[in-house]
Amino acid sequence: MDFCQIHIALVFISSFASISAGQLCTLQNSFEPSFVAQGDFVIGGIFPLHYNQEMPDLNCTYRPPPVKCNGFDPRAFRWAQTMRLAVEEINQSPELLPNYTLGYKIFDSCAYPLTGQRAALAVLNGLSEAESPMCSSSYPLLAVIGESGSAQSIVVSRLLQPFRIPMISYFSSCACLTDRRKYPTFFRVIPNDDYQVRAIAQLLVHFNWTWVGLVRGDHEYGRFAVQGLLRELQGTKVCVAYQEMIPLLYNQQRVMRSSLAKVVVVFSAEGEMTPFLRDYMAQNITGIQWVASEAWVTASVFTGSEYYPYLGGTIGFGIRTGHISRLSNYLQTINPQKYPNNPLVQELWEALYGCSPSLSSASQLPLCLGQESLLEQHSAYMNTSSPRVAYNAYKAVYAIAHSLHNLLHCQPGSGPFENNSCAQSNSISPWQLQHYLQEVKFTIAGEEVNFDLKGDSIPYYDVINWQRGTSENIEFINVGLFDGTKPAGDELLIEEDRIMWAGNTIVPVSVCSASCPPGSRKAVRRGKPVCCFDCVPCDSGKIKCTFCPENFWSSEDRTSCIPKKVEFLAYDSLGIALTVISAVGACLTIAVFAVFFHHRNTAIVRVNNSELSFFILFALTLCFLCSLVFIGEPTVWSCMLRHTAFSITFSLCISCILGKTMVVLAAFTATRPGNNIMKWLGPKQQRAIIFSCTLVQVVICAAWLIDAPPYPSRNIKYERSKIILECSVGSSLAFWCVLGYIGLQAGLCFVLAFLARKLPGNFNEAKFITFSMLIFCTVWLAFIPAYISSPGNYADAVESFAILGSSFGLLFCLFAPKCYIILLKPEQNTKQHLMGKEKKEHVTG
Repeated sequence: MDFCQIHIALVFISSFASISAGQLCTLQNSFEPSFVAQGDFVIGGIFPLHYNQEMPDLNCTYRPPPVKCNGFDPRAFRWAQTMRLAVEEINQSPELLPNYTLGYKIFDSCAYPLTGQRAALAVLNGLSEAESPMCSSSYPLLAVIGESGSAQSIVVSRLLQPFRIPMISYFSSCACLTDRRKYPTFFRVIPNDDYQVRAIAQLLVHFNWTWVGLVRGDHEYGRFAVQGLLRELQGTKVCVAYQEMIPLLYNQQRVMRSSLAKVVVVFSAEGEMTPFLRDYMAQNITGIQWVASEAWVTASVFTGSEYYPYLGGTIGFGIRTGHISRLSNYLQTINPQKYPNNPLVQELWEALYGCSPSLSSASQLPLCLGQESLLEQHSAYMNTSSPRVAYNAYKAVYAIAHSLHNLLHCQPGSGPFENNSCAQSNSISPWQLQHYLQEVKFTIAGEEVNFDLKGDSIPYYDVINWQRGTSENIEFINVGLFDGTKPAGDELLIEEDRIMWAGNTIVPVSVCSASCPPGSRKAVRRGKPVCCFDCVPCDSGKIKCTFCPENFWSSEDRTSCIPKKVEFLAYDSLGIALTVISAVGACLTIAVFAVFFHHRNTAIVRVNNSELSFFILFALTLCFLCSLVFIGEPTVWSCMLRHTAFSITFSLCISCILGKTMVVLAAFTATRPGNNIMKWLGPKQQRAIIFSCTLVQVVICAAWLIDAPPYPSRNIKYERSKIILECSVGSSLAFWCVLGYIGLQAGLCFVLAFLARKLPGNFNEAKFITFSMLIFCTVWLAFIPAYISSPGNYADAVESFAILGSSFGLLFCLFAPKCYIILLKPEQNTKQHLMGKEKKEHVTG
């Protein structure tokens, strides 16, 4: 407990002790009101007529002098005069409180809880012992209009609670004051900060200000407002760069200069803001976009032209404006001549004109006449075009008057109190007035006024923007509205084209990290808020780090999705090479065919079964040409033709070679006595062997095409940036059955040829068949792993090369030796030489 609280406790204890002892009750101290008027019912008023204090020495060894208030505030003085005007209007009204008058006592709180406490005690004590509720059981004070700051209202409300005196605040918005258990007699005509912080949060989100600073005063108002704002910002993209408190004994701030946050939200009263802003201006910090709470967004003390370079463009939420028709004329009646002994009027003149209206004043300012007329440029006092806080004070007085009017017009037997009784007009208790205050509902200047169960009023705010006026001073321009009665998300309405920003004509940017450019993504920095991040390139195939559609891929700079490149074995360098090789192979085969046909009657052609040779050459020509089917964009027909044509032509070719091998083996075996195998391998039987062996492959291919034929497919798995057009085999079993059958034929052929390799003769074709089958099997055994591991067009190329390689192997092994003899060694193209008999005859001869 501090000194002030101890002192107050002692005052209460001594006062009650005096009453209980029957001793004379006397006031322990006196505190003259700023303005006072007698009436049938008295209400109190507490206003921050000064915004600074000079604290006395509190060493407890002697009675301290009173706190000295400095810094006269014309705006708060206007609020007090508005209360006086409202009381006068009510007293003159024939409809509201007829035959009764209101009185008032107005005190200065000096915008500080300690001096607000002093003002509240003064309101309670009365002007003399006879009027003091401490010395009397009567309650001449029915209600209090006050206070401005939430910290002061908390103190005043707690002091009034024991006496159950209701108070209506015109400017205290702390959400903490909604707690009816702690503040049961508190009402207000300003929305509570729950709505204000919601409005500010929506404003930050609306302008995408994701990196903001928070500054608050050292009191409940600032503390609760910051807590509420942080709660509202949860789940949004807005982060708080720093929180700074303005201490009551201000020293210096350093955070704002070093922070990257260009938007600063301030929950503070103008009195605390004054030294803070002076320090801010002294450091010449500019470029800050201020977001003002309603406590200072319409503070006239900051409207001077010297503030504009630092505060111009400020935006915030102010109390809704109203209309008070007689206020301007009433304010002009306040002058030193009418109130020669009122020190506040003297200070008003000194503040507005820079001169002293009285010789007795301690001011060092020059003497002025005291008859000057107030002009419009004195906006700090004469700003009556759009009253806000003054209008709230005006509504508060009328709320008390309407409640009192309803109380006095209570019908006996229908009252709200015990046994349906009504309050006695000559002995009204404050708690009885509070009952009617809770239920009051009236309309003033077109606005409905009432209170909810927590003492709050309807939440409305104007969006205020600080702009340069015609005389270089700051003017408050209305640029929007926040209506708390609307559905969530629809409350805020802003006219952006009317806003002037801090040093710019465009919306300021306040971010910890700039938005990542297209083609990159956020990577949160360790230990930093989510608003602080680094930008790293998106993975391939993504724009804005989300996958492109299936058939699209990201551009090189990751900014757009472009169609994937489609690849297949086309007529490019690889396709052309395969085409040329295929054509050369086919041409060589046809050339060999022509050579054989031209020399069909020679020994080497006839000995080697010319019919089977022609069949083999025909099949090899088809083998060379079928590789061309693998080149080009796959279609349904080309996919079916690829594998079936390849398998049938190779099966035909190997069947012919198998038949030839069997004939060679049978021909030499038939020379043995008693062996007549050749009669079973005549031309018809050879054709039957070729036909039946090929027919098996045809049946396999037919079953394949009927059950699960090959089809064109789009392979997007192997390389995600491309679409590889390929032929899916349809049935893997059928595909490997086809290859297996060819392998079986080649293996059988190889075994038979191997068995006949040592048969007599200068031209043993079994040897060449053995080599050809060895090459054939080697090529296709190497093909299997290469094919499985190669995707798309490469698989097609591998299969084409296998076809061409094996075809060339067969062509050269089987026909190169024959062509060599036919074309280069014609003398060896005799039956005797081929059968190995020429040497024997020469020896015999």
